[in-house]
Amino acid sequence: MSRALPKYKKRRVALIGGAAAVVLSGAVIAGSALAGTPKSDSGAGARTLAAAGNTGAGAITCPDVASRLPAVPAAARAEVDRNLTLLQTQIDEADTRLKNTAGQGGPNFVDNAILGPLKDKRVSTIDRIAIAIGRKGTKPTGLDALAACTLNASGGGGNAGGGNAAQGKGQGQGQGQGQQANGSAAGGNTGAGTITCPDVASRLPAVPAAAQAEVDRNLTLLQTQIDEADTRLKNTAGQGGPNFVDNAILGPLKDKRVSTIDRIAIAIGRKGTKPTGLDALAACTLTK
Repeated sequence: MSRALPKYKKRRVALIGGAAAVVLSGAVIAGSALAGTPKSDSGAGARTLAAAGNTGAGAITCPDVASRLPAVPAAARAEVDRNLTLLQTQIDEADTRLKNTAGQGGPNFVDNAILGPLKDKRVSTIDRIAIAIGRKGTKPTGLDALAACTLNASGGGGNAGGGNAAQGKGQGQGQGQGQQANGSAAGGNTGAGTITCPDVASRLPAVPAAAQAEVDRNLTLLQTQIDEADTRLKNTAGQGGPNFVDNAILGPLKDKRVSTIDRIAIAIGRKGTKPTGLDALAACTLTK
């Protein structure tokens, strides 16, 4: 009996040790499985997506134009003031668009859909200011350098966090994210079709010989603007919401055309009768 007792103890120790080994192995396997669950990956993907697109954070900052103007003739003051007010309105609209499109687009969304179109609008408006001053005095030059704006991201952390939280809430384990992306693309720019604009050359009166070169140069610019809009249409395919094409492509194109058509009318008017009503030819459409 004294010899059987040690054997019993040995068997008990062996059984306990084997059970402990099984428990430890199970813990290691469970830990590995948890480390590889899609939940963590989904969160990382959400943060990467938000960082790549428009987070809605920050505010649009643009150079001040009023302080860079020369003395404004009294006869041009009303038109200059009206366009200076328009510059601020354009910034406010861009800020609103920044917030309303939070969570949309790819890494170049803000540049392509907000800052780029804002610059185009400002170029046109600043040009009208320079033309107004030049009618009664010396036309200022170099103001186009003030057209480009930037995204000031400081002080916008609250918006960025809200955008990420809202995005994460609807994602689930990645499936919701895909559905949201598909819905956004369906309502945004499909990249299909071409830009169609009214012909300006056929609507002009007889062009004085002294104005022909400037008129031709601006007619060529009108075609260049259409080509650039067509390129932007294709390069931003899949971006934005239902109003993306109107806000980011057709709207800025119209602003450019208004300014260019106005220069054509002014050039003709210097040597003859300035044509009127040409602004009605500025708006373009998307032909599918």
